[in-house]
Amino acid sequence: MSIRRLTRFIAVGATAVALAAICGTIGTPAASAQDMPRGGGSNARSAPSTGGAAGKVDSVSTSGFSIATPAGQKVTVETAASTLYRKGTTSTSASAITRGDSVLVLGTVNGSTITASQVIVQPVGASASATSSTAAVVPFQRGAPSASKQVGQIPANYRQGEGTIVSGADANKATEAALTAYPGGIVNRVVVLSDGEYEVHNIGVNWPHHIFVSHDFNVAGAN
Repeated sequence: MSIRRLTRFIAVGATAVALAAICGTIGTPAASAQDMPRGGGSNARSAPSTGGAAGKVDSVSTSGFSIATPAGQKVTVETAASTLYRKGTTSTSASAITRGDSVLVLGTVNGSTITASQVIVQPVGASASATSSTAAVVPFQRGAPSASKQVGQIPANYRQGEGTIVSGADANKATEAALTAYPGGIVNRVVVLSDGEYEVHNIGVNWPHHIFVSHDFNVAGAN
């Protein structure tokens, strides 16, 4: 191969490599600031995680049911043989879930779908007792900015995005506490902060976006 042809071959190859690198960069979405953990966290914020939702059963099928939250969010609940059902402190079965029931669902959240680990049928008066908290929740409106108000105690030196994602019993307790105080949204993850408190991440509403739960599972504040 002549020197001229060899030089041309190398130049073409280099151009192809450069184009591939550019295309790869364009095709890879950048992580948002909210998905970048700080304060020792190492979990991907976009992955399915422990959370839940509360609302009224809209419809029931063989594979699960759907609920509507007090703020108007539609949630698909997928159940399995391992799903636990409870009515108050008593164990019950899937057959106890009927249209119109008020339920709290805990499990793995992926968008507006929950793979349920627990379904808790709430007392008949549960919706009425939560009216004041529901009124405080700002339903999602497309194009409307999130409310900036803050209530209660926010952990000192808290920065959005910090903490480590948790699962299991502690995440379920924090989720239940948050949704009891502020029903309406979908909890899609729970993180433990450096001081031991929990930040419950609430989506599908314009407020509250973060609900703070103490280490003994009492709601301390929200923003």
